[in-house]
Amino acid sequence: MELSVIIVNWNTKKLLEDCLRSIFKFTKDISFEVIVVDNGSKDGSQDMVKKKFPQVKLIPNKDNLGFAKANNQGIKIARGKYTLLLNSDTYLIENSFKKIIEDVNKFDNLGAMGPLLLNEDRSIQQSVGFFPNLPQVFCWMTFIDDLPVGTVLKPYHVDHDSFYKSTHEVDWVTGAAFLIPRKVVDKIGMLDKKIFMYGEDFEWCFRIKKAGFKVYFSPAGKIVHIGGGSVNKIRTNAFVGEFRGLEYFYKKYKGRFSLQILRLLLKMGTLLRIAAFAIVGRTKTAKSYVEVLKMAG
Repeated sequence: MELSVIIVNWNTKKLLEDCLRSIFKFTKDISFEVIVVDNGSKDGSQDMVKKKFPQVKLIPNKDNLGFAKANNQGIKIARGKYTLLLNSDTYLIENSFKKIIEDVNKFDNLGAMGPLLLNEDRSIQQSVGFFPNLPQVFCWMTFIDDLPVGTVLKPYHVDHDSFYKSTHEVDWVTGAAFLIPRKVVDKIGMLDKKIFMYGEDFEWCFRIKKAGFKVYFSPAGKIVHIGGGSVNKIRTNAFVGEFRGLEYFYKKYKGRFSLQILRLLLKMGTLLRIAAFAIVGRTKTAKSYVEVLKMAG
């Protein structure tokens, strides 16, 4: 078995069906399995998988265990040489998995790899970055990493399209499409089950690199990711989740003093965003960051 694809689902029946349909339509010439871990969906997702995709291994949970715990359930039974964590709001437009497997076999000391993610309009979606050390967080919060020289600063989020046109060694790749060799999981362990959602990807990559492996981004194999593709969607919970994920990471690895500085930087950046979006007339986004400020404490 070359590849195990693990999809965590929570009440995204239609998206999950589209995702699975695309996988079985486009994936050719590799041995693979698909594991769906359903976090207690109430929309008929489990029945849909059983009826329309009997070849899929379904793990039905009674409750929403979160992203990390659910993926760990799938990883435990995965038989592939490589495991690919894949969001339910993704779909294939080509034989991406074969291209990815052919590509990763070329990498030296591979610990993890992220493929090219596209928005629904086929524009490039930012999906990788460098560890959120304090200088990176400062540049992110003050918009410095948005400047043309931003990639030189090794930003927390790489949002320059030119970066995504070639292969790079990076610090982390998004959990929306995250490939990891089984031997690496066996050495470093699975996702941190204390993280419900947001931040589990770069925390895992931190352990991967600490163990001496490398993390890569490669444009080989395209995957469309709907979740990040709607510029008009106000994602308050996502913003708060990311901030809390950063705080957990700092508590675990950086210490109290760095944590306090991180919190100041995040609050400063949130206030800057409220002001900036209000000035340019994006009042909904500005109000969203006001809610972030309240929720994040």
